[in-house]
Amino acid sequence: MANQFSTEFTPAQAAALEKRLLNTRGFLRTERAYADWCFEGAAVNVAFYPKRRRLLVQGKGCDAFVREHLGDVPATPSTNAAPTVAPDTALDTRPHFGVDESGKGDYFGPLCIAGVYSSPDTAPLLHRLGCRDSKTLDDAQILRMADAIRALPGIACELVCIGPKRYNELYAEFGNLNRLLAWGHARVIAALHEQVPDCPRALSDQFANEWVLRRALGARHLPVQLEQRTKGESDIAVAAASILARARFVQWMREAAAAARCELPLGCSPRVTRAARAFVTQHGAERLGDIAKLHFKTTAQVLR
Repeated sequence: MANQFSTEFTPAQAAALEKRLLNTRGFLRTERAYADWCFEGAAVNVAFYPKRRRLLVQGKGCDAFVREHLGDVPATPSTNAAPTVAPDTALDTRPHFGVDESGKGDYFGPLCIAGVYSSPDTAPLLHRLGCRDSKTLDDAQILRMADAIRALPGIACELVCIGPKRYNELYAEFGNLNRLLAWGHARVIAALHEQVPDCPRALSDQFANEWVLRRALGARHLPVQLEQRTKGESDIAVAAASILARARFVQWMREAAAAARCELPLGCSPRVTRAARAFVTQHGAERLGDIAKLHFKTTAQVLR
């Protein structure tokens, strides 16, 4: 049984599904960062991300939702089977750093940014592991693959995990999420450059105006050519980085939920708001910043 399903969706398909869910009992329209729309059901969350034309279905009711509402839509499902990989002709073996993040759209949890060095030696190894966009993998696959990536011979990787308390301090300092992201990406690239000083290039998924990250990287005076592109996870190094970042996010969330003895759902839906209120009731409002990104408007909904 899969608990996550991802597929490319056209705007027309997304509009049709949105209309259908609006008229389906048991689904409540909610909000999620970067999503055009999001719906919460009893056992599933469904969101459409227009920038990447990506439909994401999460929750224990994932399989049933896909069967009932998506029919024969071509997709990239998350299962416990070995993941398929792209053809060798699509593999970029030129030396470069790939960088990606996890947690920026989630109210609970840290912001995790990871980077991986890909070369003619390591790119085929990453490819054979089945590295791909972490959004198309379930948590069990992500944790297994993260361990396998770190164990590869000759691999160089870096991870920055910014816990909520430090995240809130940095957000107050930067005043903008994209600048905070750029700072984190630049920090990861700089750390990778120390490990592999002759690597000429870095690739990142484009999350803002390209000059935001260029400015942050330029401040570190690194001789690294920066490339940013949408759907950056199609690159093997960025895909591997997305897996490492997501694995750390998943581990942090599990540990924090166990320590707080509270549910910590993903995203920023009404279910998240209810869980945050339960946390405040149990631990006090002054502790909310230990587990949550306080600049989200969810905070006002929780504390009002």
